[in-house]
Amino acid sequence: MAESVLVVPGDGVGREVVPAAIEVLEAVADLEFVEADAGDRV
Repeated sequence: MAESVLVVPGDGVGREVVPAAIEVLEAVADLEFVEADAGDRV
């Protein structure tokens, strides 16, 4: 069963970094990602 991880990319560098981090984490663990808005999008 996959663990759930909340992803909050925000409106700064997160939009560039988070997709790469998710790719790495998916390669090493069984995770499910749930995204939430933050920053100017809220």
